[in-house]
Amino acid sequence: MADVMPPNMLHERPRTPAGLLSNAEKDRLIERGFLGLYRWYTARSQETRNWNPDRSFEWRQLRQDMPPEIITVLQGFFAVEQYAPDFTSSLVHLVRRSHGRSHFQLRWGSEEEKHADAWENAVLFSGQRSPQWIEEYKERLKSQTWELPFPDAIHNLVYTVFQERATQLNYLNMMKIAQGKSDKPHLQGFSDPVLAKVAQTIAVDEAAHYNFFLEGVRMYLYYYPERTLTAIKNVIGQFSMPAATLVPDWEQFFETVYRAGIYGPRDFQRDVMQVAFRNMGIESRKALEEGIRKTREVPDFDGGNFKTTAIFETFDYGAVEGDVKRLHVKIQDYEKEIGFDLYDPTEFVVNPEVPVQDTPAADD
Repeated sequence: MADVMPPNMLHERPRTPAGLLSNAEKDRLIERGFLGLYRWYTARSQETRNWNPDRSFEWRQLRQDMPPEIITVLQGFFAVEQYAPDFTSSLVHLVRRSHGRSHFQLRWGSEEEKHADAWENAVLFSGQRSPQWIEEYKERLKSQTWELPFPDAIHNLVYTVFQERATQLNYLNMMKIAQGKSDKPHLQGFSDPVLAKVAQTIAVDEAAHYNFFLEGVRMYLYYYPERTLTAIKNVIGQFSMPAATLVPDWEQFFETVYRAGIYGPRDFQRDVMQVAFRNMGIESRKALEEGIRKTREVPDFDGGNFKTTAIFETFDYGAVEGDVKRLHVKIQDYEKEIGFDLYDPTEFVVNPEVPVQDTPAADD
């Protein structure tokens, strides 16, 4: 089943089944898409975002008279990123049978590790926390273990879309503050070019992570629309930032982040949820919930699959199909550069489950 991530048994599955695609074929197509996306992502990451948390920033020029609110925020960013080993190992274990997803999670973990080191350096070079304090704080953080928010792969995939977008937004707004662009009275006049560069660099990584997970969700939306839309509804109904129950003084951190104009409930609704919905062809949360409520499943001709009805009114399926096609073009172009296309090309296969809308006849 797709919600447990398909095994990497690509050559044992039929490529062109008759009628509706079987679940096994859908799983194979999604797996191939993830593999191609992972290869493309890794090459681009190495070419464009190969920075170092120690050498890429002039740490000795970081201001040591930062406002207490900024230190609280940096400490919170540092604390959340300390759970990168837990984030990575849990997700790798969940999708270990998928080459593309498991290997991407290793790549993702190596990039998140850089974020943890960069934010730790920011706290250290601020001069407002001693090395001994930082070491003890890390020990306190790591005395607890982060656990997956959901038990299955598809819900966690959806969760990471919203989580990565929210994290990116946090860092982009910190960058604006460090650029001297805050509209909050208690932060006006503050700027720090080094901190601005740190926040911007990490935000670019988070944008890349968001796009990877978004492409994955789009593939699931295309081949498993009802199941994926239900997962989206479940995730946004109980969304919270990672490690919120683990980081000491989280409430103080969250309040400070909110008062600084970095992130809050309104930001989640407007700049996280609505942005992600738009990227997935979903009109609104209300439309999503109403569409799922009206949806029912009927068995197909062989009884092994279920064909959904009404679900296609819930989101812009045509836009999702276009996005999945463009992803495959990107993968195919990369495979031609390397030579994979000569041996094992990735192919886009149309999902015949989608109802074809009749085109109105032209007026005479």
